[in-house]
Amino acid sequence: MPTHRNVFSSLAALPGRAASSAVHRIWRRIQRAGSVSAEHPGPFRFRRIGAGTRLAFPQGTVFGEQWIELGACCIIGEQVTLTAGMMPGLDLGPDPVVRLGNGVVIGRGSHVVASRSVVIGDDVFCGPYVYITSDNHSYDDPEQPIGRQWPRTAPVEIGPGSWLGAGAVVLPGARLGRNVVVAAGAVVRGEVPDHAVVAGAPARIVRRWDPGTGWQPPLRTPAPVPLPEHITPEQLAALGDLAAGAPEPGTLDLSER
Repeated sequence: MPTHRNVFSSLAALPGRAASSAVHRIWRRIQRAGSVSAEHPGPFRFRRIGAGTRLAFPQGTVFGEQWIELGACCIIGEQVTLTAGMMPGLDLGPDPVVRLGNGVVIGRGSHVVASRSVVIGDDVFCGPYVYITSDNHSYDDPEQPIGRQWPRTAPVEIGPGSWLGAGAVVLPGARLGRNVVVAAGAVVRGEVPDHAVVAGAPARIVRRWDPGTGWQPPLRTPAPVPLPEHITPEQLAALGDLAAGAPEPGTLDLSER
């Protein structure tokens, strides 16, 4: 019987560490080749992909991309589902259904599932396994399986600058304001005002910014101090020594502007 060899059988013959290194090198090349951008859209025909946007490989389920707009400099993680319409092949009309602003980050394993308008504003960051949808199952008819009943739908809007923690769910009709924080695992419905923190299922406001008094209730820890723009790699490395004791004179000086 003839023996058929391929790249995987060849790798299996290598010593353990060499085989592992080879597999990782090949996988990195596959990831680079399979990523999607405006210059290399692969099999997808999105309505728009902005400059600098990249969808990591492997992608999740993607269909209805003719009604999906991706802004500039977006990062879409691995296994992210982006769908417009109840199923592939539908004509959804002249307007976009899913719109991502510029600088949007969607973590791996997340889903954006829409048959009505879903708008995600600029600089929205989503952790892994976030679920955003304009569609929800209905159960009006007790005689019919729930999965066979026509879903309820409503537009969704997530304001710019917001952060959605890992596993958060945004339900149909939700409208999140600017710079909203959604805690991990929260289930959001309805309106959320600007500069609010919501948590729980269903989500409720647990902290909110007041222009006169600041955060209410007050934050328990001070705000992090940003690093100055002029900091050098040597100074940054010296910061790690602070935990072990004060640096030697002249080692770290961030006072200059």
